[in-house]
Amino acid sequence: MSILPNSNKENTFIRLLREQAEVLQRGAQALERFVKEGNPDDAEIVEKCEKEGDETRRVLIDELHKTFVTPFDREDIFELSLFLDDVLDYCYTTILEMKLLNVQTDDFLQEMVLRVREASDELLMAMQRLEKNPLVALDHSRRTKRRENQVEKLYRQAVSDLFEGPEDVHHVMMMLRTREVYRHISNAADQADQAANVIGKVVMKMT
Repeated sequence: MSILPNSNKENTFIRLLREQAEVLQRGAQALERFVKEGNPDDAEIVEKCEKEGDETRRVLIDELHKTFVTPFDREDIFELSLFLDDVLDYCYTTILEMKLLNVQTDDFLQEMVLRVREASDELLMAMQRLEKNPLVALDHSRRTKRRENQVEKLYRQAVSDLFEGPEDVHHVMMMLRTREVYRHISNAADQADQAANVIGKVVMKMT
C-alpha cells in the first residue's frame, strides 16, 4: 500500500519532511550527549542543526507556495513541518536555558532527553516509511506518542522531587531554574506528539 502512485522518484515534500526529521534526529542525539558529558561541541551541533532545520522548513514553505498538487493535504504538510521544527527548537532552547540559568544535568533530565531522542528516531522512521508503507509509519507515530507519555511521567516525578528539597531561598531558586529546563524538554516531547498526531491523520486520510 502506498499513499502515492508508484514512482522511483521521491516526492519533494516527502523528501523535505524526511530531511527535517534527519536533522532533528542529529540534534536530539547531540543534545543527549551534551546532557551526559557537557561537551560544548555537542551544544554547537544542536545549534547548527536548529539553523539547518529552519532552512529546510523555509524551502518546504516556498515549495508549498509554488506547487498546486501535493502528496497529501497542504495544511498537514505545513503542520508536520512546523511540529518537527518545534521539537528541534526546544532541544536547542534546552541547552540555552541550561547555560543561561547555570543548571547542571541530573538523572531526570538525562532520562527525559533520552526519550525525546527516541521519539526523534521514531519520527524519522515514520517519515522514511510514510510514502510506501504508511501503516508502518503509523506504528512509528504511535511509538512516538508513547515516548511523550514517558517524558510527561518523568517530568512530574522530577518536579515532585524538586519540591521535596530544603525550604530555603537557595533551593527555591535552584528549583525554579531547573524546572524551567525540564519544561523545555517536556515541550519538545509535546511537539513530537503533535507531529505524530499529524502523521496518524495523514495515514488515516490516505489509506
